[in-house]
Amino acid sequence: MKSETKKCQNCKKDFTIEPEDFNFYQKIKVPPPTFCPECRMQRRMAWRNERTLHRNKCAKTGKSLVSCFAADSPFTIFERDIWWGDEWDPRDYGQDYDFNKPFFAQFRELMERTPQPNLFIGKCVNTFYGNYIGEFKNSYLVSASWGGEDVYYSSRVQNSKNCMDMFTSGDCQFCYDDISSSKCYETFFSQYAEACTSSYFLYDCKNCINCFGCTNLRNKSNCMWNEQLTKEAYDKQLKELNLNSFKNLMLAKEKFENLKMKAIRRYANIIRSTNVSGDNIINSDNCQNCFDLFGEVKDCKFITNCAIKFYTSYDGYGVGANSELVYEAMDSGVDASRLLFTLTAWECLNTEYCINCHGSNNLFGCVGLRNKSYCILNKQYTKEEFLKLREEIMKHMMEMPYSDKRGNVYRYGEYFPAEISPFGYNETVARDYFPINKNDIIKNGYKYIEKEKPEYQATRMAKYLPDNIKDTDEQILKEVIECESCRRPFKIIENELIFLKRFNLALPRKCFECRHQERFKKVNPPKLYHRQCMCGGAESPRTTVEHSHSGQCTNEFETSYAPERPEIVYCEKCFQQEVY
Repeated sequence: MKSETKKCQNCKKDFTIEPEDFNFYQKIKVPPPTFCPECRMQRRMAWRNERTLHRNKCAKTGKSLVSCFAADSPFTIFERDIWWGDEWDPRDYGQDYDFNKPFFAQFRELMERTPQPNLFIGKCVNTFYGNYIGEFKNSYLVSASWGGEDVYYSSRVQNSKNCMDMFTSGDCQFCYDDISSSKCYETFFSQYAEACTSSYFLYDCKNCINCFGCTNLRNKSNCMWNEQLTKEAYDKQLKELNLNSFKNLMLAKEKFENLKMKAIRRYANIIRSTNVSGDNIINSDNCQNCFDLFGEVKDCKFITNCAIKFYTSYDGYGVGANSELVYEAMDSGVDASRLLFTLTAWECLNTEYCINCHGSNNLFGCVGLRNKSYCILNKQYTKEEFLKLREEIMKHMMEMPYSDKRGNVYRYGEYFPAEISPFGYNETVARDYFPINKNDIIKNGYKYIEKEKPEYQATRMAKYLPDNIKDTDEQILKEVIECESCRRPFKIIENELIFLKRFNLALPRKCFECRHQERFKKVNPPKLYHRQCMCGGAESPRTTVEHSHSGQCTNEFETSYAPERPEIVYCEKCFQQEVY
Protein backbone atom coordinates (compact mmCIF):
# COMPACT_ATOMS: atom_id res chain seq x y z
CA MET A 1 0.00 0.00 0.00
CA LYS A 2 1.30 3.47 -0.93
CA SER A 3 1.31 6.64 1.16
CA GLU A 4 -1.65 8.93 0.61
CA THR A 5 -1.97 12.71 1.00
CA LYS A 6 -5.23 14.00 2.44
CA LYS A 7 -6.60 17.44 3.27
CA CYS A 8 -7.55 17.90 6.93
CA GLN A 9 -11.22 18.77 7.12
CA ASN A 10 -10.55 21.00 10.14
CA CYS A 11 -7.48 23.13 9.25
CA LYS A 12 -7.57 22.39 5.48
CA LYS A 13 -3.84 21.59 5.43
CA ASP A 14 -2.42 18.51 3.72
CA PHE A 15 -1.24 15.55 5.77
CA THR A 16 0.17 12.18 4.79
CA ILE A 17 -1.00 8.72 5.78
CA GLU A 18 1.88 6.27 5.45
CA PRO A 19 1.60 2.56 4.53
CA GLU A 20 2.31 1.51 8.13
CA ASP A 21 -0.53 3.80 9.26
CA PHE A 22 -2.98 2.08 6.93
CA ASN A 23 -1.79 -1.27 8.28
CA PHE A 24 -2.57 -0.15 11.83
CA TYR A 25 -6.04 1.16 10.92
CA GLN A 26 -6.81 -2.13 9.19
CA LYS A 27 -5.57 -4.08 12.20
CA ILE A 28 -7.99 -2.35 14.58
CA LYS A 29 -10.69 -2.10 11.87
CA VAL A 30 -11.24 1.67 11.76
CA PRO A 31 -11.31 4.00 8.74
CA PRO A 32 -8.35 6.35 8.16
CA PRO A 33 -8.61 9.73 9.93
CA THR A 34 -9.95 12.87 8.25
CA PHE A 35 -8.24 15.23 10.72
CA CYS A 36 -4.46 15.79 10.56
CA PRO A 37 -2.36 14.59 13.55
CA GLU A 38 -2.15 18.09 15.07
CA CYS A 39 -5.90 18.73 14.85
CA ARG A 40 -6.57 15.27 16.26
CA MET A 41 -4.34 16.11 19.22
CA GLN A 42 -6.09 19.44 19.79
CA ARG A 43 -9.50 17.76 19.62
CA ARG A 44 -8.52 15.14 22.23
CA MET A 45 -6.93 17.68 24.54
CA ALA A 46 -10.14 19.73 24.60
CA TRP A 47 -11.60 16.87 26.66
CA ARG A 48 -9.11 16.99 29.54
CA ASN A 49 -9.26 19.56 32.32
CA GLU A 50 -6.29 18.86 34.59
CA ARG A 51 -5.88 21.97 36.73
CA THR A 52 -8.94 24.27 36.62
CA LEU A 53 -11.03 23.56 39.70
CA HIS A 54 -14.49 24.82 40.67
CA ARG A 55 -16.75 24.89 43.71
CA ASN A 56 -19.58 22.43 43.15
CA LYS A 57 -21.99 20.14 45.04
CA CYS A 58 -22.51 16.40 45.20
CA ALA A 59 -25.86 15.60 43.56
CA LYS A 60 -26.29 12.66 45.95
CA THR A 61 -25.62 14.33 49.31
CA GLY A 62 -25.64 18.06 48.63
CA LYS A 63 -22.17 18.29 50.15
CA SER A 64 -19.98 21.16 48.94
CA LEU A 65 -16.87 19.98 47.09
CA VAL A 66 -14.15 20.90 44.63
CA SER A 67 -14.59 19.63 41.09
CA CYS A 68 -13.11 19.92 37.62
CA PHE A 69 -16.71 20.44 36.43
CA ALA A 70 -18.12 23.97 36.71
CA ALA A 71 -21.11 24.46 39.02
CA ASP A 72 -23.33 25.78 36.21
CA SER A 73 -22.56 22.89 33.87
CA PRO A 74 -25.42 20.48 33.08
CA PHE A 75 -23.48 17.47 34.33
CA THR A 76 -24.40 15.41 37.38
CA ILE A 77 -21.53 15.25 39.90
CA PHE A 78 -21.00 12.74 42.71
CA GLU A 79 -18.33 12.94 45.37
CA ARG A 80 -15.53 10.61 44.30
CA ASP A 81 -16.00 8.01 47.06
CA ILE A 82 -19.74 7.85 46.41
CA TRP A 83 -19.14 7.55 42.67
CA TRP A 84 -16.88 4.54 43.24
CA GLY A 85 -19.32 3.00 45.72
CA ASP A 86 -21.94 0.29 45.16
CA GLU A 87 -25.02 2.33 46.07
CA TRP A 88 -25.84 3.20 42.48
CA ASP A 89 -25.71 1.54 39.06
CA PRO A 90 -24.71 3.58 35.98
CA ARG A 91 -26.88 1.28 33.87
CA ASP A 92 -29.93 2.90 35.48
CA TYR A 93 -29.16 5.92 33.28
CA GLY A 94 -28.99 3.86 30.08
CA GLN A 95 -31.05 4.52 26.97
CA ASP A 96 -32.12 2.81 23.77
CA TYR A 97 -30.26 3.77 20.62
CA ASP A 98 -32.24 6.23 18.48
CA PHE A 99 -31.60 5.79 14.75
CA ASN A 100 -33.20 9.19 14.11
CA LYS A 101 -30.34 11.07 15.84
CA PRO A 102 -26.58 11.18 15.24
CA PHE A 103 -24.61 9.04 17.68
CA PHE A 104 -22.68 11.95 19.22
CA ALA A 105 -25.88 13.87 20.01
CA GLN A 106 -27.18 10.84 21.92
CA PHE A 107 -23.85 10.36 23.67
CA ARG A 108 -23.89 13.96 24.93
CA GLU A 109 -27.34 13.35 26.46
CA LEU A 110 -26.09 10.24 28.24
CA MET A 111 -22.98 12.06 29.42
CA GLU A 112 -25.00 14.87 31.01
CA ARG A 113 -27.35 12.46 32.77
CA THR A 114 -24.88 9.89 34.10
CA PRO A 115 -23.04 10.97 37.30
CA GLN A 116 -19.35 11.82 37.09
CA PRO A 117 -16.84 11.90 39.98
CA ASN A 118 -15.89 15.38 41.10
CA LEU A 119 -12.21 14.61 40.44
CA PHE A 120 -10.35 11.79 38.71
CA ILE A 121 -8.27 10.29 41.53
CA GLY A 122 -7.25 6.70 42.17
CA LYS A 123 -5.77 5.04 45.26
CA CYS A 124 -4.74 8.25 47.05
CA VAL A 125 -4.48 8.97 50.79
CA ASN A 126 -4.75 12.39 52.43
CA THR A 127 -4.33 14.06 49.04
CA PHE A 128 -6.31 17.19 48.19
CA TYR A 129 -7.26 19.01 44.99
CA GLY A 130 -5.48 16.55 42.72
CA ASN A 131 -6.82 15.50 39.33
CA TYR A 132 -5.89 12.64 37.00
CA ILE A 133 -3.57 11.18 39.63
CA GLY A 134 -3.06 7.82 41.31
CA GLU A 135 -1.20 6.35 44.29
CA PHE A 136 -0.32 9.62 46.05
CA LYS A 137 -0.06 10.24 49.77
CA ASN A 138 -0.09 13.54 51.67
CA SER A 139 -0.04 15.61 48.48
CA TYR A 140 -1.67 18.83 47.33
CA LEU A 141 -2.62 20.32 43.96
CA VAL A 142 -0.99 17.62 41.84
CA SER A 143 -2.22 16.80 38.34
CA ALA A 144 -1.57 14.23 35.62
CA SER A 145 0.80 12.23 37.82
CA TRP A 146 1.29 8.73 39.20
CA GLY A 147 2.99 7.72 42.43
CA GLY A 148 4.32 10.05 45.08
CA GLU A 149 4.33 11.23 48.67
CA ASP A 150 4.41 14.78 50.03
CA VAL A 151 4.30 16.31 46.55
CA TYR A 152 2.84 19.79 46.01
CA TYR A 153 1.93 22.06 43.09
CA SER A 154 3.24 19.62 40.47
CA SER A 155 2.21 18.10 37.15
CA ARG A 156 3.31 14.96 35.27
CA VAL A 157 5.38 13.66 38.15
CA GLN A 158 6.11 10.00 38.80
CA ASN A 159 7.41 8.18 41.87
CA SER A 160 8.70 11.23 43.73
CA LYS A 161 8.76 12.32 47.37
CA ASN A 162 8.98 15.64 49.19
CA CYS A 163 8.95 17.67 45.99
CA MET A 164 7.30 20.93 45.04
CA ASP A 165 6.62 22.84 41.81
CA MET A 166 7.77 20.03 39.53
CA PHE A 167 6.93 19.34 35.88
CA THR A 168 7.51 16.20 33.77
CA SER A 169 9.92 14.68 36.29
CA GLY A 170 10.31 11.37 38.07
CA ASP A 171 12.10 9.51 40.86
CA CYS A 172 13.09 12.73 42.61
CA GLN A 173 13.29 13.63 46.28
CA PHE A 174 13.46 17.01 48.01
CA CYS A 175 13.47 18.88 44.70
CA TYR A 176 11.91 22.23 43.81
CA ASP A 177 10.96 23.89 40.53
CA ASP A 178 12.55 21.26 38.27
CA ILE A 179 11.55 20.42 34.69
CA SER A 180 12.12 17.16 32.80
CA SER A 181 14.47 15.84 35.46
CA SER A 182 14.94 12.41 37.00
CA LYS A 183 16.64 10.64 39.89
CA CYS A 184 17.63 13.92 41.54
CA TYR A 185 18.02 14.74 45.22
CA GLU A 186 17.91 18.27 46.65
CA THR A 187 18.15 19.80 43.20
CA PHE A 188 16.43 23.13 42.53
CA PHE A 189 15.44 25.31 39.54
CA SER A 190 16.86 22.80 37.05
CA GLN A 191 15.92 21.36 33.66
CA TYR A 192 17.06 18.08 32.07
CA ALA A 193 18.99 17.15 35.21
CA GLU A 194 19.63 13.47 35.83
CA ALA A 195 21.05 11.87 38.98
CA CYS A 196 22.16 15.22 40.41
CA THR A 197 22.45 16.10 44.09
CA SER A 198 22.56 19.31 46.14
CA SER A 199 22.57 21.56 43.08
CA TYR A 200 20.84 24.66 41.73
CA PHE A 201 20.10 26.01 38.26
CA LEU A 202 21.31 23.12 36.11
CA TYR A 203 20.55 22.56 32.45
CA ASP A 204 21.36 19.23 30.78
CA CYS A 205 23.59 17.99 33.58
CA LYS A 206 24.13 14.40 34.71
CA ASN A 207 25.69 12.89 37.81
CA CYS A 208 26.62 16.27 39.26
CA ILE A 209 27.00 17.12 42.94
CA ASN A 210 27.18 20.58 44.50
CA CYS A 211 26.92 22.52 41.25
CA PHE A 212 25.28 25.90 40.61
CA GLY A 213 24.34 27.62 37.37
CA CYS A 214 25.82 25.02 35.02
CA THR A 215 25.03 23.58 31.58
CA ASN A 216 26.08 20.45 29.67
CA LEU A 217 28.11 19.02 32.57
CA ARG A 218 28.79 15.35 33.22
CA ASN A 219 30.13 13.81 36.44
CA LYS A 220 31.22 17.10 38.00
CA SER A 221 31.19 18.59 41.48
CA ASN A 222 31.79 22.03 42.99
CA CYS A 223 31.20 23.91 39.74
CA MET A 224 29.62 27.37 39.57
CA TRP A 225 28.59 29.10 36.36
CA ASN A 226 30.43 26.34 34.47
CA GLU A 227 33.70 27.01 36.27
CA GLN A 228 35.48 24.40 38.40
CA LEU A 229 36.05 25.49 42.00
CA THR A 230 37.50 23.92 45.09
CA LYS A 231 34.95 22.71 47.63
CA GLU A 232 35.87 25.56 49.96
CA ALA A 233 35.50 28.20 47.23
CA TYR A 234 32.19 26.72 46.07
CA ASP A 235 30.71 26.67 49.57
CA LYS A 236 31.84 30.26 50.15
CA GLN A 237 30.36 31.58 46.90
CA LEU A 238 27.11 29.65 47.37
CA LYS A 239 26.65 31.21 50.79
CA GLU A 240 27.34 34.67 49.35
CA LEU A 241 24.57 34.21 46.76
CA ASN A 242 22.07 34.23 49.64
CA LEU A 243 19.08 32.62 47.94
CA ASN A 244 17.06 33.32 51.09
CA SER A 245 16.46 36.66 49.41
CA PHE A 246 13.84 36.87 46.67
CA LYS A 247 15.80 39.68 45.02
CA ASN A 248 18.96 37.58 44.89
CA LEU A 249 17.02 34.55 43.68
CA MET A 250 15.63 36.54 40.75
CA LEU A 251 19.11 37.80 39.85
CA ALA A 252 20.42 34.22 39.81
CA LYS A 253 17.47 33.11 37.66
CA GLU A 254 18.12 35.86 35.14
CA LYS A 255 21.83 35.04 34.89
CA PHE A 256 21.02 31.35 34.49
CA GLU A 257 18.52 31.98 31.68
CA ASN A 258 21.19 33.94 29.79
CA LEU A 259 23.72 31.15 30.35
CA LYS A 260 21.19 28.56 29.17
CA MET A 261 20.91 30.24 25.78
CA LYS A 262 24.60 29.50 25.16
CA ALA A 263 24.22 25.81 26.03
CA ILE A 264 24.38 23.20 23.28
CA ARG A 265 21.05 21.50 22.67
CA ARG A 266 20.84 17.88 21.70
CA TYR A 267 18.41 17.64 18.77
CA ALA A 268 16.21 15.37 20.91
CA ASN A 269 16.38 13.88 24.37
CA ILE A 270 16.35 10.21 23.33
CA ILE A 271 17.83 7.59 25.68
CA ARG A 272 18.42 3.90 24.95
CA SER A 273 15.91 3.87 22.08
CA THR A 274 16.02 2.80 18.43
CA ASN A 275 14.15 4.02 15.36
CA VAL A 276 12.25 6.76 17.17
CA SER A 277 11.39 10.40 16.49
CA GLY A 278 10.11 13.00 18.92
CA ASP A 279 11.52 14.16 22.25
CA ASN A 280 11.98 12.93 25.82
CA ILE A 281 11.91 9.24 24.90
CA ILE A 282 13.38 6.53 27.14
CA ASN A 283 13.87 2.79 26.45
CA SER A 284 11.51 2.68 23.47
CA ASP A 285 11.56 1.29 19.93
CA ASN A 286 9.85 2.00 16.62
CA CYS A 287 7.95 5.06 17.82
CA GLN A 288 7.38 8.04 15.55
CA ASN A 289 6.29 11.57 16.44
CA CYS A 290 6.13 10.69 20.12
CA PHE A 291 6.87 12.81 23.20
CA ASP A 292 7.43 12.07 26.88
CA LEU A 293 7.64 8.28 26.69
CA PHE A 294 8.79 6.89 30.04
CA GLY A 295 9.96 3.44 28.96
CA GLU A 296 9.20 0.22 27.09
CA VAL A 297 6.99 1.78 24.45
CA LYS A 298 7.03 0.03 21.07
CA ASP A 299 5.45 0.44 17.63
CA CYS A 300 3.56 3.63 18.45
CA LYS A 301 2.86 6.93 16.72
CA PHE A 302 1.51 10.34 17.77
CA ILE A 303 1.70 9.53 21.50
CA THR A 304 2.33 12.12 24.24
CA ASN A 305 2.85 11.62 27.99
CA CYS A 306 2.99 7.83 28.11
CA ALA A 307 3.62 5.49 31.04
CA ILE A 308 5.71 2.32 30.74
CA LYS A 309 4.74 -0.76 28.71
CA PHE A 310 2.64 0.51 25.83
CA TYR A 311 2.47 -1.20 22.47
CA THR A 312 1.13 -0.84 18.91
CA SER A 313 -0.98 2.28 19.46
CA TYR A 314 -1.66 5.63 17.80
CA ASP A 315 -2.91 9.05 18.93
CA GLY A 316 -2.91 9.15 22.71
CA TYR A 317 -2.22 11.44 25.66
CA GLY A 318 -1.79 10.21 29.22
CA VAL A 319 -1.86 6.57 28.14
CA GLY A 320 0.12 3.40 28.85
CA ALA A 321 0.66 0.99 31.75
CA ASN A 322 0.80 -2.41 30.06
CA SER A 323 -1.67 -1.74 27.24
CA GLU A 324 -1.90 -2.27 23.50
CA LEU A 325 -4.00 -1.45 20.45
CA VAL A 326 -5.11 1.92 21.77
CA TYR A 327 -6.27 4.60 19.32
CA GLU A 328 -7.52 8.17 19.84
CA ALA A 329 -7.48 8.02 23.63
CA MET A 330 -6.96 10.26 26.64
CA ASP A 331 -6.03 9.01 30.12
CA SER A 332 -6.55 5.39 29.09
CA GLY A 333 -4.73 2.09 29.58
CA VAL A 334 -3.67 0.03 32.64
CA ASP A 335 -3.73 -3.63 31.56
CA ALA A 336 -5.96 -2.83 28.59
CA SER A 337 -6.36 -3.82 24.95
CA ARG A 338 -8.25 -2.34 22.01
CA LEU A 339 -9.39 0.96 23.46
CA LEU A 340 -10.78 3.10 20.65
CA PHE A 341 -11.94 6.71 21.13
CA THR A 342 -11.88 6.69 24.95
CA LEU A 343 -11.42 9.10 27.82
CA THR A 344 -10.37 7.74 31.22
CA ALA A 345 -10.76 4.03 30.51
CA TRP A 346 -8.69 1.69 32.69
CA GLU A 347 -8.41 -2.10 32.65
CA CYS A 348 -10.83 -2.42 29.74
CA LEU A 349 -11.01 -4.63 26.65
CA ASN A 350 -12.74 -3.95 23.32
CA THR A 351 -14.09 -0.59 24.44
CA GLU A 352 -15.20 2.12 21.99
CA TYR A 353 -16.48 5.67 22.49
CA CYS A 354 -16.51 5.40 26.28
CA ILE A 355 -15.79 7.83 29.10
CA ASN A 356 -14.71 6.95 32.63
CA CYS A 357 -15.23 3.19 32.33
CA HIS A 358 -13.16 0.67 34.30
CA GLY A 359 -12.60 -3.08 34.48
CA SER A 360 -15.04 -3.67 31.63
CA ASN A 361 -15.13 -5.23 28.18
CA ASN A 362 -17.17 -4.99 25.00
CA LEU A 363 -18.67 -1.55 25.57
CA PHE A 364 -19.82 1.00 23.00
CA GLY A 365 -20.84 4.58 23.82
CA CYS A 366 -20.91 4.16 27.61
CA VAL A 367 -20.29 6.48 30.57
CA GLY A 368 -19.18 5.54 34.07
CA LEU A 369 -19.46 1.74 33.89
CA ARG A 370 -17.42 -0.53 36.15
CA ASN A 371 -16.98 -4.28 35.73
CA LYS A 372 -19.60 -4.53 33.01
CA SER A 373 -19.81 -6.23 29.59
CA TYR A 374 -21.88 -5.91 26.42
CA CYS A 375 -23.40 -2.48 27.07
CA ILE A 376 -24.35 0.24 24.58
CA LEU A 377 -25.30 3.72 25.84
CA ASN A 378 -25.22 2.18 29.34
CA LYS A 379 -27.94 -0.34 28.48
CA GLN A 380 -27.25 -4.03 29.08
CA TYR A 381 -27.44 -6.50 26.16
CA THR A 382 -26.60 -10.13 25.56
CA LYS A 383 -23.42 -10.83 23.60
CA GLU A 384 -25.39 -11.59 20.43
CA GLU A 385 -27.56 -8.47 20.80
CA PHE A 386 -24.49 -6.33 21.46
CA LEU A 387 -22.56 -7.49 18.40
CA LYS A 388 -25.57 -7.04 16.11
CA LEU A 389 -26.49 -3.57 17.41
CA ARG A 390 -22.86 -2.41 17.37
CA GLU A 391 -22.63 -3.15 13.63
CA GLU A 392 -25.92 -1.33 13.03
CA ILE A 393 -24.72 1.73 14.97
CA MET A 394 -21.41 1.87 13.12
CA LYS A 395 -23.32 1.80 9.84
CA HIS A 396 -25.70 4.48 11.13
CA MET A 397 -22.75 6.70 12.13
CA MET A 398 -21.52 6.56 8.53
CA GLU A 399 -24.97 7.30 7.07
CA MET A 400 -26.11 9.94 9.61
CA PRO A 401 -22.92 11.67 10.79
CA TYR A 402 -22.72 14.44 13.36
CA SER A 403 -21.74 17.92 12.07
CA ASP A 404 -20.21 20.54 14.33
CA LYS A 405 -20.63 24.32 14.12
CA ARG A 406 -17.64 24.61 11.77
CA GLY A 407 -19.08 22.06 9.38
CA ASN A 408 -16.70 19.24 10.32
CA VAL A 409 -18.33 15.85 9.82
CA TYR A 410 -17.97 13.09 12.43
CA ARG A 411 -18.53 9.52 11.33
CA TYR A 412 -17.34 6.30 12.93
CA GLY A 413 -13.57 6.61 13.30
CA GLU A 414 -13.50 10.19 14.62
CA TYR A 415 -12.95 11.15 18.25
CA PHE A 416 -15.63 12.99 20.23
CA PRO A 417 -16.29 16.49 18.81
CA ALA A 418 -14.64 19.15 20.97
CA GLU A 419 -17.84 21.19 21.03
CA ILE A 420 -19.62 18.56 23.18
CA SER A 421 -16.79 18.43 25.73
CA PRO A 422 -17.95 19.07 29.30
CA PHE A 423 -15.16 21.61 29.76
CA GLY A 424 -14.42 25.08 28.48
CA TYR A 425 -11.59 25.12 25.96
CA ASN A 426 -9.75 27.65 28.12
CA GLU A 427 -9.60 25.25 31.08
CA THR A 428 -8.28 22.21 29.20
CA VAL A 429 -4.88 20.92 28.14
CA ALA A 430 -5.74 22.18 24.64
CA ARG A 431 -5.38 25.73 25.97
CA ASP A 432 -1.78 24.97 26.96
CA TYR A 433 -0.67 23.46 23.66
CA PHE A 434 -2.95 25.35 21.26
CA PRO A 435 -3.62 28.75 22.88
CA ILE A 436 -6.37 30.86 21.30
CA ASN A 437 -8.20 33.91 22.63
CA LYS A 438 -11.77 34.06 23.88
CA ASN A 439 -13.20 35.33 20.58
CA ASP A 440 -11.57 32.52 18.59
CA ILE A 441 -12.67 29.93 21.13
CA ILE A 442 -16.30 30.97 20.66
CA LYS A 443 -15.89 31.41 16.90
CA ASN A 444 -14.61 27.84 16.59
CA GLY A 445 -17.65 26.49 18.41
CA TYR A 446 -15.90 25.68 21.68
CA LYS A 447 -17.12 26.68 25.13
CA TYR A 448 -15.45 29.44 27.13
CA ILE A 449 -15.72 29.27 30.92
CA GLU A 450 -15.34 32.52 32.83
CA LYS A 451 -13.15 32.34 35.91
CA GLU A 452 -15.08 32.20 39.16
CA LYS A 453 -14.76 35.10 41.54
CA PRO A 454 -12.19 34.28 44.23
CA GLU A 455 -13.57 33.02 47.51
CA TYR A 456 -11.08 35.15 49.44
CA GLN A 457 -9.91 38.72 49.14
CA ALA A 458 -6.17 39.35 49.13
CA THR A 459 -4.77 40.62 52.40
CA ARG A 460 -1.28 41.31 51.11
CA MET A 461 0.24 42.15 47.74
CA ALA A 462 3.18 40.01 46.64
CA LYS A 463 5.53 42.99 46.50
CA TYR A 464 5.06 43.51 50.24
CA LEU A 465 6.14 40.01 51.21
CA PRO A 466 9.39 39.76 53.21
CA ASP A 467 12.38 39.63 50.86
CA ASN A 468 14.12 37.04 53.04
CA ILE A 469 12.56 33.72 54.02
CA LYS A 470 14.27 34.10 57.41
CA ASP A 471 12.01 37.07 58.09
CA THR A 472 8.88 34.99 57.46
CA ASP A 473 7.02 33.27 60.29
CA GLU A 474 3.82 31.24 60.55
CA GLN A 475 1.75 34.41 60.32
CA ILE A 476 2.15 34.13 56.53
CA LEU A 477 -0.12 31.05 56.62
CA LYS A 478 -3.01 33.35 57.56
CA GLU A 479 -2.38 35.76 54.70
CA VAL A 480 -4.07 35.73 51.31
CA ILE A 481 -1.50 36.92 48.77
CA GLU A 482 -2.28 38.65 45.48
CA CYS A 483 -0.37 36.99 42.62
CA GLU A 484 1.93 39.52 40.99
CA SER A 485 1.10 38.10 37.57
CA CYS A 486 -2.64 37.30 37.33
CA ARG A 487 -3.69 39.27 40.45
CA ARG A 488 -5.72 36.34 41.76
CA PRO A 489 -5.29 35.38 45.43
CA PHE A 490 -3.28 32.41 46.66
CA LYS A 491 -2.05 31.08 49.99
CA ILE A 492 1.10 29.55 51.41
CA ILE A 493 0.37 26.19 53.06
CA GLU A 494 2.17 24.90 56.14
CA ASN A 495 4.22 22.16 54.45
CA GLU A 496 5.25 24.62 51.75
CA LEU A 497 6.61 27.03 54.35
CA ILE A 498 8.44 24.21 56.13
CA PHE A 499 10.05 23.13 52.83
CA LEU A 500 11.12 26.66 51.85
CA LYS A 501 12.59 27.35 55.28
CA ARG A 502 14.43 24.01 55.34
CA PHE A 503 16.20 24.82 52.06
CA ASN A 504 16.43 28.60 52.57
CA LEU A 505 14.40 29.51 49.50
CA ALA A 506 12.45 32.74 49.15
CA LEU A 507 8.65 32.82 49.12
CA PRO A 508 7.01 32.67 45.67
CA ARG A 509 5.33 35.83 44.38
CA LYS A 510 3.05 34.04 41.91
CA CYS A 511 0.17 31.61 42.32
CA PHE A 512 0.67 27.93 41.52
CA GLU A 513 -1.01 28.20 38.08
CA CYS A 514 1.21 31.08 36.94
CA ARG A 515 4.26 29.20 38.19
CA HIS A 516 3.13 26.14 36.24
CA GLN A 517 2.71 28.20 33.08
CA GLU A 518 6.27 29.52 33.46
CA ARG A 519 7.58 25.96 33.60
CA PHE A 520 5.36 24.81 30.75
CA LYS A 521 6.74 27.50 28.43
CA LYS A 522 10.26 26.15 28.94
CA VAL A 523 9.34 22.77 27.43
CA ASN A 524 9.27 22.35 23.66
CA PRO A 525 5.85 21.72 22.10
CA PRO A 526 5.11 18.23 20.69
CA LYS A 527 5.87 19.21 17.12
CA LEU A 528 8.78 18.27 14.86
CA TYR A 529 10.79 20.32 12.35
CA HIS A 530 13.37 19.16 9.83
CA ARG A 531 16.72 20.86 10.48
CA GLN A 532 20.46 20.64 9.90
CA CYS A 533 23.03 20.32 12.68
CA MET A 534 24.39 23.76 13.65
CA CYS A 535 27.85 22.50 14.66
CA GLY A 536 30.48 24.44 12.72
CA GLY A 537 27.95 27.01 11.56
CA ALA A 538 28.15 30.77 11.98
CA GLU A 539 26.23 30.79 15.28
CA SER A 540 27.88 27.70 16.75
CA PRO A 541 30.44 28.05 19.56
CA ARG A 542 34.01 26.97 18.90
CA THR A 543 34.35 23.22 19.29
CA THR A 544 36.41 21.91 22.19
CA VAL A 545 37.47 18.71 20.43
CA GLU A 546 38.17 17.81 16.82
CA HIS A 547 35.08 16.75 14.84
CA SER A 548 34.94 14.52 11.78
CA HIS A 549 33.39 17.23 9.58
CA SER A 550 34.89 20.43 8.15
CA GLY A 551 32.68 23.49 8.05
CA GLN A 552 29.09 23.02 9.17
CA CYS A 553 27.99 19.47 9.93
CA THR A 554 25.72 18.10 7.20
CA ASN A 555 23.68 15.79 9.44
CA GLU A 556 19.92 16.41 9.34
CA PHE A 557 17.24 15.38 11.81
CA GLU A 558 13.73 15.91 13.15
CA THR A 559 13.68 18.16 16.21
CA SER A 560 11.18 19.99 18.39
CA TYR A 561 13.32 23.15 18.12
CA ALA A 562 11.70 25.35 15.46
CA PRO A 563 14.14 26.81 12.88
CA GLU A 564 13.50 30.40 13.97
CA ARG A 565 14.45 29.71 17.59
CA PRO A 566 17.82 31.02 18.84
CA GLU A 567 19.09 27.87 20.61
CA ILE A 568 22.16 26.03 19.31
CA VAL A 569 21.03 22.56 18.20
CA TYR A 570 23.45 19.70 17.44
CA CYS A 571 23.02 16.23 16.00
CA GLU A 572 23.64 13.28 18.29
CA LYS A 573 27.24 12.70 17.15
CA CYS A 574 28.38 16.31 17.52
CA PHE A 575 26.59 16.67 20.84
CA GLN A 576 28.27 13.55 22.23
CA GLN A 577 31.70 14.73 21.06
CA GLU A 578 31.29 18.12 22.73
CA VAL A 579 29.57 17.18 25.97
CA TYR A 580 31.20 13.85 26.71
